[in-house]
Amino acid sequence: MSINQQIYRQFCANAPADFPVFMQDWYLDAVCEGGTWEAAIHQINDETVAVWPYFVKKKLGWRYVAMPLMGKLMGPYTIPQFRSIKTEMRVLDALWAQFPSNLAAFQQDFNYTLTNWLPLYWKGFSQTTRYSYIIPLVGTEAELWAGIEGNYRRKINKATSSLSLRDDLSVEELHRLCTLSFTRQKIDFPLHFDYFQRIYRAFEHHNAGKAFFAVDNETGVVHSAIFLVWDQSSAYLLWGGDDPELRTSASGILLQWKAILYAKYTLTLPIFDFEGSMIQSIEQSRRYFGAVQKPYFRVRKEWSLLWKWGKFLLR
Repeated sequence: MSINQQIYRQFCANAPADFPVFMQDWYLDAVCEGGTWEAAIHQINDETVAVWPYFVKKKLGWRYVAMPLMGKLMGPYTIPQFRSIKTEMRVLDALWAQFPSNLAAFQQDFNYTLTNWLPLYWKGFSQTTRYSYIIPLVGTEAELWAGIEGNYRRKINKATSSLSLRDDLSVEELHRLCTLSFTRQKIDFPLHFDYFQRIYRAFEHHNAGKAFFAVDNETGVVHSAIFLVWDQSSAYLLWGGDDPELRTSASGILLQWKAILYAKYTLTLPIFDFEGSMIQSIEQSRRYFGAVQKPYFRVRKEWSLLWKWGKFLLR
């Protein structure tokens, strides 16, 4: 373990409230398969004021920074009291100076706190704005309910009469239902069970995640499942899946509503984050819950001409 990684782990243990769970050291340990993670550190008077974790992979002799398969939010993070534009300019330069010098390419999805990527633009990076969808939980339950599209409210009411919520089923069942959702779309589920279970257990060990299942009241058959995770400021809908033959029960919609209420009342968090999608059909379902857009940056740069040619040929 490098000195920077040790400092990063110490920082994570007492990080500010808006430090994302997806940047926690234990989460990086779980998701960074097929490469290694490291961190750039910036300190002032022995206080760590900014960190930048990154995941390095190797392929055909190239070294490149990428998002792990289940990486969600990375990029630079500066503690709140050092987020002035003047300070961030210096901090980003100091952090970037610690990255490996022989990278072929770089791509990361930055966490929400990073809103100023201008110093990286000056270094030749490019940026694409992407969106998640969030629901502020500061209003009443009646206000949250009123924000849901009418057809979804009717489906939730219908599903409530025939389905029950359970949270005591296995990780194997959760994986099965997530896999079935991909099978319905004729797509291979990208998370093999050992990797899936490792992430699940990491959240379970740190009391930062919970699975919920919608079960038929009469038959006991499981219709849908979701996996909700959280940090100090937000709850996130990380995984979800359903039995394709039972989708008409609206069990998935019911589970999402129950997860929103769990985040509000049990976790007492101010934000529910759908961990959005740029896919049109998924984006629409988020809006139907009354969620609003939350932008974040995808930042990239490619140095190797051979890397660029290889990507072009593989398209």
